[in-house]
Formats: sequence, structure tokens, C-alpha cells
Amino acid sequence: MPAPFPADCVYLTGPTASGKTAVGIELARLLDAEIVAMDSMTVYRGLDIGTAKPTREERAAAPHHLLDIVDPWEEFSQADYAAVARGAVDDILARGKLPLLVGGTPLYLKTLLRGMYEGPPPDWDFRRRLEAEADQHGPTYLQDRLAKVDPPAAAKLHANDRRRLIRALEVFELTSRPLSEQQREFEHPRDEAMGRVFLLDWPRPELFARIDWRVDVMLDAGLIAETEAALATPGGMSRTARQGLGYREVIDMLEGRLAPAELADAIKTHTRQFAKRQGTWFRSLEECRKIAMSEPTDACRTAGVIAAQVAA
Repeated sequence: MPAPFPADCVYLTGPTASGKTAVGIELARLLDAEIVAMDSMTVYRGLDIGTAKPTREERAAAPHHLLDIVDPWEEFSQADYAAVARGAVDDILARGKLPLLVGGTPLYLKTLLRGMYEGPPPDWDFRRRLEAEADQHGPTYLQDRLAKVDPPAAAKLHANDRRRLIRALEVFELTSRPLSEQQREFEHPRDEAMGRVFLLDWPRPELFARIDWRVDVMLDAGLIAETEAALATPGGMSRTARQGLGYREVIDMLEGRLAPAELADAIKTHTRQFAKRQGTWFRSLEECRKIAMSEPTDACRTAGVIAAQVAA
């Protein structure tokens, strides 16, 4: 049951396409910090375009940790992330530097700030059975089933979020207690984290325009070829990697479930929906201090605003 992270950390978060990478690099420079990625997909080697992973030039501008640490065929869990992030943070602190955690995976952010309920180990037979049942009974089957045993958990999750729906059902199956009930002790913020978590907050129309632009850039940069290459590796792509935005839609296209002409719009739609869910998560975390964003962006100015608040 991993404990919350040390107070001597700064966090920069925000929805997808909010500009975290550029602001994070400038903030690392101002704070003499090292960046620890807080993203569930940039951990994968070879998945660069669809994850908007920092470029070589961006990585050279500030030390980065937890990028490219697992292969696409490997599973990588919330608990795995908490363990490797703890190691990176401890190492940075031991060298007298400031850890700056940058990313938009809300579950990882909450884990770092408040700790995590680990629960029982996975039951892969149970998971495979639920996957088959969901395929047979339709897109709302898992959420409807979860609503009967754990309504709060079902209400928080999207019907398409199979992985987390199955995990919630699995926890109930193995412990006879709802996951939401067991997680409650991790629902409260710590005083020492207040004022150290910064959220890049965009008006929705501007954020959606940035998302649409970025999806077009990713497709032009070779997202389809990158997905094909990952699928062609000896191990293919894990369940987790296949769920990455952009990758899952390309896979659907390659496997005949989505027409090529519909690909861009599908990625844009799903990414906008994900950004909305991120916003819901961020609003539930009292630790987040909003930093108002608008076009045109100025990463240096935004980093300066945040650095001043860190020092205050």
C-alpha cells in the first residue's frame, strides 16, 4: 500500500495537449529541477508519436526520468509506476535536486499525492472471462454489472474503460467488498501538498482546437506506421499499450473495425472525451492550483508564474 510521496516535489499537470512538456522544461530550468514523467503511455519504448513524447532536443534541455522504460508488449500498472517513480524521486532528492513530476495521467497524480490502495493480485482467468462477456453483451455490460455491486465506482468510470471496470469487478469478486469503499482512506488531501500542484487550465474550445491540431500532426508524422511497427514486434502490444489514445483507433482501422476515412475524427473525438474525464479528475483533487492558459502560449511566462508561486 504505497505511501504518498515526499513533500519536496512539485507537480505540473493538465489535460492532453495543454502544453505540459514545454512549460515543464522551462520550469525545470527555473527551479533547477529534474523531470519525472507522470504519464501511463510515455513509459513505452517505440511509442513516441501517439504519446507526444518529449523529443531528443527537449530531453537535452532538462533531465527526464521514466521515459522508454518498458517494451510495448509489457503490462505496466499503477503500482508499477508508483514503485519506479518513488525510486526516481528518491534518487533526485539524494543528489540535492528538486523532483518535478510532469504529466496528465490523473490516477498517477492521485497515487503520488495521496497513496494507493493496491488490492488483491490479478485473476487473469476472471479477467479473460469478463472480456469475453463484454464482447458478447455489448459496450455497457461491464458498467451495468459494476453498478449493481459498486455504484460509486461505476459512476466514475466510462463505459469504454474496460480495464478499470474489470479491475473494480475483480476486487469485489476477490474481496467481497466494493473497490470504492476500500479506496476511501486515500480520498483526503495532505496539507503539505497544497500549493505544489499546478494545473494548466484551458477554456474548452481552445483545448479542443489544440487536440484536433495535434491529432493531425501525429497522423502526418507517421502514427499508423508507428503502430504497425509496435504490433509487428515479437511480443506485439500489451493490453495496456493497445488502449493508448491514437493506437487503439489505428488498431481498429488495421483490423477492419474502423474505416480509414473515419480514423482522424475517431481519434479527435475520443481524445476530447478523455480530456473531459481528465478535467473531472483534476476538479476532484483539491491540491490542484489552476494556471489560466490561452492562445498564444508562452511557456517561459507560464513557468515564471508557477516558479514564483513555488517560491512564495
